[in-house]
Amino acid sequence: MIVAEDAASIAVVETHASDSTSDARARPKGAEPKNARAARYAAQSFPALEAAGNPVAPLVREFSDIFPDKVPAALPPDRGVRHEVDFVPGAKYCVTRQWPLPRDQVEAIDAFFEGRRQAGHVRESLSPHSSPTFCVKKATGGWRIVHAFNKLNDATIPAQTPIPRKDMVLDTMSGSTKFSAIDLMDGFYQTLMRESDVPLTAVSTPSGMLWEWLVMPQGLKIAPATFNRMVSNLLRPYRDFAPSYFDDIFIHSAAGGMTDVEMPAAVLWSYVSTEGVRADPEKIEAICAWPVPQDQKQLRQWLGLATYLHHYSKNFAATIRPLSQLLKADAAWSWRPEHQTTFDAVKTSLSTAPVLMLPDHSKAFHVFDDEGRERVVSYQSRQLKPAERNYPVHDKELLAMRYALIKFRVYLLGEQTFAVYTDHASLRTSTKSPHLSQRMARWLSLFSEYNFVVHYKPGKTNILADALSRRPDYVQSGRHAVGDEDDDECSLKRSLR
Repeated sequence: MIVAEDAASIAVVETHASDSTSDARARPKGAEPKNARAARYAAQSFPALEAAGNPVAPLVREFSDIFPDKVPAALPPDRGVRHEVDFVPGAKYCVTRQWPLPRDQVEAIDAFFEGRRQAGHVRESLSPHSSPTFCVKKATGGWRIVHAFNKLNDATIPAQTPIPRKDMVLDTMSGSTKFSAIDLMDGFYQTLMRESDVPLTAVSTPSGMLWEWLVMPQGLKIAPATFNRMVSNLLRPYRDFAPSYFDDIFIHSAAGGMTDVEMPAAVLWSYVSTEGVRADPEKIEAICAWPVPQDQKQLRQWLGLATYLHHYSKNFAATIRPLSQLLKADAAWSWRPEHQTTFDAVKTSLSTAPVLMLPDHSKAFHVFDDEGRERVVSYQSRQLKPAERNYPVHDKELLAMRYALIKFRVYLLGEQTFAVYTDHASLRTSTKSPHLSQRMARWLSLFSEYNFVVHYKPGKTNILADALSRRPDYVQSGRHAVGDEDDDECSLKRSLR
């Protein structure tokens, strides 16, 4: 039970100025609706577990003292890892003037810092550094207090902390029959700052106060890497059966123990059980929902996407041969029954993708090469909501970037540097704009957690994302034609060479 105790000791409830009882997580849950998330949390409560006769309930009840609803509001102990901020050569003072805010937001900010002061998380500062504080409206009401650490983040040397790999986390689960996951809640306030770096975290308020953080505030560039390092250090003696990935801990064990019931679990976008690993069906749906191609261009787009999932389909190349023949330079377009049969067969193959086995190190491994230079990690596409269709083109492009960062968070968070490719050139400088709407401020607070560079890439060369944005049923459906910018589209690729 030491593992659970250590894990629980770094779990805290996110504090907001006017919603102190909120159990919202610091980490965005992809596209999961808030009501669905609340229902999932309710289903995991003590009463719900007991009412359902869950075999875990008695154990959780017995050790309820180490699964508190709230961690005491106090300065955390030194757990051997503190957040450090090292400047790039030549960096000087990081100062951004505080801008005025409406009265209700000023009151919310003052109340927030008074609570942090009483908990010992902040103190008044005389630092030469200063970053402004502002508010982001929460969908559930109230304000989320955030800081614009732009200049401080620009002057910070990126962290070189090794980031756990998804495949390595899954590899450790071979031979297990019971799987469970612990999602830690906003552990930043349970991580101390290095004493010499406390002045760097100084933040101003519209009421004229200057505070500095004794614990790690949200919004710092390498904060996720520090938190991951702390969790990894705490669980190092137990990593054979409790690997971690940032704020997620995955516990697995072999047969035996309190129950003989198989316990599968969701692990980093995969579902793990004794049968092996299967992909989230949502990731395959984007391909299987594609409409019948009407010309070579549409077929080429669909085949390009489907090919990226060929490792889930046996004899994929042979299966798609009739469709490939239609793409030859001298081939006339004629969609025949055999093409429709092949088109449906590929969809069926992907929708019934096999479960991949976990590696068995007692058996020999075999490697099969292909000629591809890159392989897809995942891809997503969705139509815009009615309100989003009214966004300016620039905001729609930023919305697509936000959607991609949330969807691919498990792969991107903590990366030393990754590239975001867009066909909208102005996005290269949009994150530096001093004029922020509430929507932009909310999105930039998310962007600050990632270390990425935006590159311009014309749509004709950004094949995957461009194909997803131009799905023929997206373009032709509805009361009006949807332009290139009217869909959120994103793909994640990793180079093999």
